[in-house]
Amino acid sequence: MSARKASAASIRTRPLRRDDWPVVESLFGANGACGGCWCMWWRVPMGGKTWEAAKGAPNRDAFRALVESGAASGVLAFDRDIPVGWCAIGPRSGFPRLERSKALRREWNAATWSLNCLYVPARERGRGIARALVAAAVNLARARGAAEIEAYPQFVASDERQGGAFVWTGVPALFEPLGFRPAAKPGRGRSLYLLPLRRQLFAAAQHRGP
Repeated sequence: MSARKASAASIRTRPLRRDDWPVVESLFGANGACGGCWCMWWRVPMGGKTWEAAKGAPNRDAFRALVESGAASGVLAFDRDIPVGWCAIGPRSGFPRLERSKALRREWNAATWSLNCLYVPARERGRGIARALVAAAVNLARARGAAEIEAYPQFVASDERQGGAFVWTGVPALFEPLGFRPAAKPGRGRSLYLLPLRRQLFAAAQHRGP
């Protein structure tokens, strides 16, 4: 077994906890994962000057409050005790900025969850961490009663390479093996993918009765 494969085998994932702020801060670093975002892009309703003013410390403080209150949900990846990845997933209602994108707008309800951010530091990429995070995020949503999960992968042509700053919502190949399918014909940019969680839908139908 190669050193890289052996290293990949050490990856484990678990859901975010309220006491995980030091872990998140260590993983995201001084730049807040990317450009002062601190995983707040989809949570801040407005863009433009509002977003520019929120970058950095305001976003950091806002996300810390969400983590420590239990309002943020997601999955962390670790290599032994070292954090190596993050995936944000939670009820779509917690990500109001999605409504500003025509491509991602649709009918949804309280049981719709959104998988909308992946962060793996450049030094850790190519080890299957993002795949492990997406699989764990789906399991988390299922366990917490989601009826469907949305994802928003970025299209990347087979002969094209894009930096992590452009594919932070993932690429289709991360989602399709788990059953996600495009809601419409994918375009060149970011597209809406859906995963119905049929067990939850069936259980809900049983609960409602005839």
